[in-house]
Amino acid sequence: MSERVWDRFLTERDKAHLAASPPTTRYGFGHRPVVLSVDNYRKAVGDRREPLLQSIRTWPGSTGADGWAALDRIAELLARARAAQIPVVHVTGMAAEDSGMPGWGARIGGRHDVRPRTPEEHDRHARRFDIVEQARPEPGEVVLRKTGPSAFFGTPLAAHLMGLGIDTVIVCGESVSGCVRATVVDARSYRLNVIVVEECVYDRHEASRAVNLFDIDQKYGDVVPLAEVTTWIAGWQGADDLPA
Repeated sequence: MSERVWDRFLTERDKAHLAASPPTTRYGFGHRPVVLSVDNYRKAVGDRREPLLQSIRTWPGSTGADGWAALDRIAELLARARAAQIPVVHVTGMAAEDSGMPGWGARIGGRHDVRPRTPEEHDRHARRFDIVEQARPEPGEVVLRKTGPSAFFGTPLAAHLMGLGIDTVIVCGESVSGCVRATVVDARSYRLNVIVVEECVYDRHEASRAVNLFDIDQKYGDVVPLAEVTTWIAGWQGADDLPA
C-alpha cells in the first residue's frame, strides 16, 4: 500500500497497533453527493502567494503556500463537480460586526489581537471572510455563514442536504484540525458518507494536518486522493433526478 501523509508522524507503537488490528474499511461513496467547500476565505491565505512565515506578517491566520496549492486543486474539484451537476455548498464565517454575534473563538484569552488597527489592517479585517477566487460561488450555489467551527452548527445545512436527499458530502477547505474536522464529525453524526479530498484540505501545521487526516480516515470518513474523487465524479450517474 502506498505511503499515506500521516505515516511519518506515527510512532512505532501506533504502527504495531495498526498492524495487529483489523484493516479499516471504507464507508465509500453513496449515490447523491454534494461538494462542501469549508472556509476557503481570504483570512486563510492572504492576498498573495507567499510562504507561511512571510504571509503571517500581514495575515496572521494564513496557511501560506500550502493553502494556495490546495486552492488550485479545489478549483479543479469544483469545476468537475459543476460539470457533473453535483451541487456545491459554500460555508464561510459570519462577521461579528455584521451580525452582532461573536465568533466561536472570540472569548479565548490571548487568541485575538485587540490593539487598535491601522487602516490597512481594518481593510484586511473587513475582507477576512470573503471567499477567494479559486472557490468563488457561482450564481445559484448556496452560501452559508457560521459562527462555530462546524458547517452544521447553527446553520440550515443539515435541512438543506436532507431536502436534496444527499447521502454523501465531499469536503474541501480548511483547517483540517479545526473547521474541516468539526464539519466531518457532524456530517458522520448525521450518518452521511464523508469523503475528504486529501489535496483539497489544508492547515497551518504539517503535523496537525497529517494526524487529523489519520483520525478522520480511521473514524469518520474516507481520506481520498483527488484523482480518485474526480474519476468517481466522471462516472457518477444521477444528476437528472436531483431536485432543482
